[in-house]
Amino acid sequence: MRAEVAVRERARLGEGPTWDAATGRLIWVDILSSRVHTYEPGSGRRTVLATEQHVGAAKPCADGGLVVNLRDGVGSYAADGSFSWLHREPVAGRRGNDAAVAPDGALWAGSMAYDETPGGGNLIRVAPGGAVTEILGDVTVSNGTGWSPDGTLMYYVDTPTRRIDVFDVVGERVCRRRELVTVEEGAGYPDGLTVDAEGCVWVALWDGAAVRRYTPSGVLDRTVRLPVRRPTACAFGGAGLGDLYVSSARVGLDSPSPLEGALLVVPGAGCGVPQPAFGS
Repeated sequence: MRAEVAVRERARLGEGPTWDAATGRLIWVDILSSRVHTYEPGSGRRTVLATEQHVGAAKPCADGGLVVNLRDGVGSYAADGSFSWLHREPVAGRRGNDAAVAPDGALWAGSMAYDETPGGGNLIRVAPGGAVTEILGDVTVSNGTGWSPDGTLMYYVDTPTRRIDVFDVVGERVCRRRELVTVEEGAGYPDGLTVDAEGCVWVALWDGAAVRRYTPSGVLDRTVRLPVRRPTACAFGGAGLGDLYVSSARVGLDSPSPLEGALLVVPGAGCGVPQPAFGS
């Protein structure tokens, strides 16, 4: 498997690719440039939405809009472009980071301190109506979040720990946290993740120039080398959800190559699971 360039973007901190099945497009963000990007592989059409704050994630809504994890909380853009807050809780020095829509249509949104202060972030659940529940506190860099195909397990990354953890899902909460795998020193840091139809976890390795696939028992069974040093997250999309899209970043790199910050694609990498829209 080889990665190709899907969109030759020079994102400062590209993140959170998500396939929007209703529109046949990929959605991803450039956090530090406050931009939400979309890309239609079939036509090549692209759009860019400028947000008023740093945007950690953007996911499709069931009503055709977007839900966004911003610096000061979680908001939504309606299909007509109008914006409203679902949950606003500004904390000095903190911003939203990666997020994911759970099987029940709620958004699980992470946060982190700009200076990566240990314990400066959290993970919350935001229901479509705006009700908020804190899932995890004392988080440093809240990143990859995903669910097993049957919805009984939730996978999660707090990047500085180097771990992918797994929880049992009980209603709207999780319990029995344990380690699935720890990424070894020198291989990069686990960042965003996705789960495929076989229940395997694909994770982007920041500073590792690769995406790895781990089985549900934590065995490494596939590595895809990438032409960028800081891949940030991955998601399946395209026809049959068979192509793996990978976002990347150029922030903090000395003499970044022309591809750093691009959106990559690995054609025919596997088979993804349809992702729910917020509020579905």
